[in-house]
Amino acid sequence: MPRRNPGRGVPQRAKDNRRDNPGDAFRCVGCRLDVPFYAPGTAHRNHCPNCLTSLHVDGRIPGDRRATCRGRMVALSLSVRPDGEWMIIHSCVACGELSANRVAGDDNALVLLRIALRPLASRLPI
Repeated sequence: MPRRNPGRGVPQRAKDNRRDNPGDAFRCVGCRLDVPFYAPGTAHRNHCPNCLTSLHVDGRIPGDRRATCRGRMVALSLSVRPDGEWMIIHSCVACGELSANRVAGDDNALVLLRIALRPLASRLPI
């Protein structure tokens, strides 16, 4: 049922809360790059393709934008699903929650490899 506008008696039209239009963008909290909402290989853009920084905006379901924390999430590590798909493990700086996000097709390959090789680099003798 449409909501009524207080005082006017005219019903409001339904609003689409999704902002994933190809022309829309957001500013990264890490590197300040303007990032388009469209992400090749995933339905919901949830991190910067340049520095892989994210915001804690999703609750339990990817794309629901129901988290109240809104803290900065840093790319902590990578995980690989049984089907071979890579996932970025983000850690929220504000509340400490961990989340797994799909790697998008336009993510910076050098940064992804740097994160993947981090455990090996710490074991190399000097």
